[in-house]
Amino acid sequence: MQPEMLVTEKPDAALRDAILRPLLNYNLGKVGPTVSDCFAIALRDQESGAIIGGLWATSAYNWLFIELLFVPVEYSGRGIGSSLMRKAEQIAISRGFLGIRLDTMSFQAPGFYEKLGYRIFGKLENYPEGHELFYYYKMLTPKHSSSETGDA
Repeated sequence: MQPEMLVTEKPDAALRDAILRPLLNYNLGKVGPTVSDCFAIALRDQESGAIIGGLWATSAYNWLFIELLFVPVEYSGRGIGSSLMRKAEQIAISRGFLGIRLDTMSFQAPGFYEKLGYRIFGKLENYPEGHELFYYYKMLTPKHSSSETGDA
């Protein structure tokens, strides 16, 4: 007998957990335990103290996912976005991650990520309509210690 399909227009967190739990158990049997974590690097306005942008990242399976990156337009071109990304990369390397992945829309910042060494691995056309969603990744190489490089 087949299971019944129930469409829920406004599902709650308990339903998500009920679907997620068996998926995580399945994954555990295939790849072992994974540690999921997140961190944020906030940009705070020095006058008002308000958060005006920043970076939000999550991790799983030894990869970092840059979920959110926003620098206000008035700060564009000052290296703030690059600094946020470099800091995220440093954190990822310190945690032993293999790489970083992210996505961006064609009207956002594909060229920015490419300048930082990210490589495209996929594209979704018409998301949103008339635009494209690009998927990027960057492999990380840990910094060599002075004993590994022969430096004193």
